[in-house]
Amino acid sequence: MHVIVALVRENQRDIGLVRAVGPWAFAASIVSMIVGAGIFAVPAALAACVGPYAPLAFLACGFAVGAVAICFAEGGSRVPTSGGVYGVIEAAFGPLAGYVSGTLLWVCCVLACGAVAAALADVAATLFPQSLIGPVRGAVIVGVIGGIALVNIGGVARGARLVSATTALKLAPLAIFILAGASAIHSSNFVLTVQPDAQGFGRALILAVFALVGMETSLCASGEVVQPNRTIPRALAIAMLSTTILYVAIQVIAQGILGSSLATSKAPLADAMAHIHPALRAVMLAGTALSMFGWLGSDILGSPRQLFAFARDGLLPRVLGQLHPRSHAPYVAILCYSTIAIGLALTGTFAELVVLSTLAIAALYIAGCAASWVLARRGVALSGTPLNFRFLGAATVIGISSMLALIALGSRQEIIGLATLIGLSILLYLIQARIALAKPY
Repeated sequence: MHVIVALVRENQRDIGLVRAVGPWAFAASIVSMIVGAGIFAVPAALAACVGPYAPLAFLACGFAVGAVAICFAEGGSRVPTSGGVYGVIEAAFGPLAGYVSGTLLWVCCVLACGAVAAALADVAATLFPQSLIGPVRGAVIVGVIGGIALVNIGGVARGARLVSATTALKLAPLAIFILAGASAIHSSNFVLTVQPDAQGFGRALILAVFALVGMETSLCASGEVVQPNRTIPRALAIAMLSTTILYVAIQVIAQGILGSSLATSKAPLADAMAHIHPALRAVMLAGTALSMFGWLGSDILGSPRQLFAFARDGLLPRVLGQLHPRSHAPYVAILCYSTIAIGLALTGTFAELVVLSTLAIAALYIAGCAASWVLARRGVALSGTPLNFRFLGAATVIGISSMLALIALGSRQEIIGLATLIGLSILLYLIQARIALAKPY
């Protein structure tokens, strides 16, 4: 029954959309979403938690998130629709589960979008006198988010081209870091100076997962992907493998150059490059700004499609499901999402919710893994031959177990916060369902 409902909803949800995003552009979107501002700061936090063992945290989390990516690739190849994992979960478990997962996704994304925009504005404001910091900060937030939104309203192809361009630009400083730093590593800097404990390992794993998440946002644009049954698995494989290798290399080089001082660095990559040449420090700081901008581009390309999908399914006001008459982009959803993000960025209220965001994504990953396995067992395939990954069962077990362990590493307050968000989502869905039933036909 769920599959029939999903097929009907997908046909309605994606009407008017243009499938114009190919595998490399989609992979670039995922990489841009994953490689955000975090990698410019996370190496120091990881070193503070577990010292030179930090690269192992990236490897372990890369393995765990990679298992989730396999499940998402399977599910995405079977139900390739706007909203991404929301559509997959809905097809497997029904509209209530889909609504909860979709709410988790877009709420976490819009909070993160506001936080990254605020951080970018703070970086830009430091270049101006104290009296201008407030106006400059506001102008940067509105200008950057508003500008990216306008590009995306011009069509998904334009949004994808922006993401591809910014991905290349923001990866360039990281490539310079690796090439310049590889020859400056000193083996003496890998001496253990921190005695990791269980809490330290737990925090390190949460931080590493936080740096690796992001694919779920790009998958929201699955309804506009060319040959989705092939493009989605290929793009996920390219993105997850390349980012895990990149992160391990960055962590090793940063540790090899800074040693014990890495744990206390405020700008670890910039500080490491300063040991080689002062100009390289400026390059890394510019790379931080580029990375934030690229992340925002990927987020605004993907996340508003969740609101669009909800509206097309009757779970949000229908106006959010409208398409632009010329570009066929979901322009109302893009404008609404961007407005909320601007408001959050201007108030700067996201900093304390970073861990909650990660735990919420972990809950979403658990549901996505389970849903992909269920769809494979049922033989659901709405768009050609699916991936049919041979070891999907093992990937599902690894993905679910890893994410459950990650949630368990959170504090009691953080876990209660996650449970509250899920509970509120269920309550809102039930209220909307009752209102819909009460309406006369």
